[in-house]
Amino acid sequence: MLDFVAFFSKFDIICAKFKKRRNLQGYILNVQKVKNEDCIVTVLTPSKVVSCYRFYGARHSVITQGYKIDFELETSINFMPRLHNTVHLGFPWLIERKYLLKWQNFMRLFFMHLRDLEETDEFYFDLVEFCAHRFDKQSPKRLIVDAYLQILNHEGRLHDPNFCYFCNDEIWGEISLTRGFLPSHEACTQGMKFSLNEICDMYKIKKCLNLDDEDVEKLYEIVMQGF
Repeated sequence: MLDFVAFFSKFDIICAKFKKRRNLQGYILNVQKVKNEDCIVTVLTPSKVVSCYRFYGARHSVITQGYKIDFELETSINFMPRLHNTVHLGFPWLIERKYLLKWQNFMRLFFMHLRDLEETDEFYFDLVEFCAHRFDKQSPKRLIVDAYLQILNHEGRLHDPNFCYFCNDEIWGEISLTRGFLPSHEACTQGMKFSLNEICDMYKIKKCLNLDDEDVEKLYEIVMQGF
């Protein structure tokens, strides 16, 4: 006679091999609605960009782009990872619309930049964490511009501002910057104009603290174009 206790014990062991739960923390980069109000959630963790499935009606705290969450990830062999037991670890300033919208735009940039990756350098998570802790303590636009500079530098994409990226000739006096803060002559790109000396200083210290608010606004507009 079949021993049902032994059978189901063995069955549980087999299932456990294909379905595991892990506890993680990360920032929600994107929430994509799918059928029946379910959604695919993309989360930046210290080492990965995780795309997981959240079933509508599941018992979660609020799932919103930009929130930091503690969550459980259930993996299986026949479906994408499922999001479970989320806890919001966000910041008080998220309830203020003027901060939330800028923060979500920042997260959108990260999503577009990292969406094709699975493994990531911890640098990106640490940078988001740093910005989140300072977002209401200094100008969000300056903070985002500085973060953009840090990313370009980390990826080796911060080009010498003394030479035009497009024609390779030397730049004098004024410089134009385009998407990715690529340096150029105004005649080459019709980009936004800045003082060459000030941009050289910015590239050197990787911060925009010496620039006035008008220049920071222009830099922020360039940042919002993406990487």
